[in-house]
Amino acid sequence: MTVKLIMNWDISPEHEQEYFEFVIGEFIPGVQHLGLQPVDAWATVYGEYPQIQVNILANDLEQARTILASDGWARLRDKLFGLVHNFEVKIVPARGGFQF
Repeated sequence: MTVKLIMNWDISPEHEQEYFEFVIGEFIPGVQHLGLQPVDAWATVYGEYPQIQVNILANDLEQARTILASDGWARLRDKLFGLVHNFEVKIVPARGGFQF
């Protein structure tokens, strides 16, 4: 069963430009190279919610767990952690539409 990795975080204000360059130039291509498929990203403009939500599909739970335990993911995650705070990830069964 296809699963969705739902990731939330807030961008560190002092790293906004570097963050956007990293996400477009490294993070998205990097997760694709690992075998995941980014499907959508959301930005919160009002309210007390995480600033960014990124949704990525994996073929199944085993693939998601294997990738999240990989060195390739660790490198992407560690670089992301230098640019954001309040990071959270959860894995849920994928379904159409917005999932939170």
